[in-house]
Amino acid sequence: MATSRTTQAPLSAFVLHSYDWSETSLIVELFTRERGRVVVAAKGAKRPTSQLRPVLLPFQRLHVQLGKTPADEAAEIHTLKSAEWAGGVPAVGAAALFSGFYLNELLLKGLARQDAHPALFDAYAETLTVLADEAEALRAFELVLLRELGVLPELAVETLTTKALDPARRYALHAEAGLVADAEGLAGSAWIALAAALEHGHPGALRAACAPVTAPLRTALRALLHYHLGLATLRTRQVLQGVQRLLEPAR
Repeated sequence: MATSRTTQAPLSAFVLHSYDWSETSLIVELFTRERGRVVVAAKGAKRPTSQLRPVLLPFQRLHVQLGKTPADEAAEIHTLKSAEWAGGVPAVGAAALFSGFYLNELLLKGLARQDAHPALFDAYAETLTVLADEAEALRAFELVLLRELGVLPELAVETLTTKALDPARRYALHAEAGLVADAEGLAGSAWIALAAALEHGHPGALRAACAPVTAPLRTALRALLHYHLGLATLRTRQVLQGVQRLLEPAR
């Protein structure tokens, strides 16, 4: 019979999603730096006196500890022993909530459980602080996510020929074929700048490389995400589009 152990070291985590488990408890999807996406049972978290209740909120960096964790690392649900706010200023304001939930949905759909991506965790934490610059922040995060998932082609070369991109030519990013010469695509110089910023690893540099091409890059990356996540439209985008339609003045 599998024994259980207590995880002594706290994990850095964000809440991605939660739903009711019972009248007093929640099931919570966490994104942790050390162990990736983890599902926990937060017993008693809905009680008014629970210390977990004001803490298990999206977009707040937490320190969490798992208790009674099965010896089998592949176990689906762990018990949440404790959760504490890790400090800092709440990162996401009301205007950026949809963008924040969009990031969460990408992680829920794209990441396997128990698969750590510390670089992606750091990119997520940093992106939450700059969502006011929504377009370039989202494009930069999508690029990091696709790279971490292993589905982003090398952006400085033509995929099928492996030849270095010509800065003066244009190239389009296709889900199946990668980067191919296409008069309707982005300039090779733009793809080369994106590749260099990704390689450099500085979030500000990547956002700066995304800023001049956010609109066409959005279309290319969204198609790639939809292809690999298996969804035509993410739920967050559907909700946002519905709200935007409601807010449109009557004609």
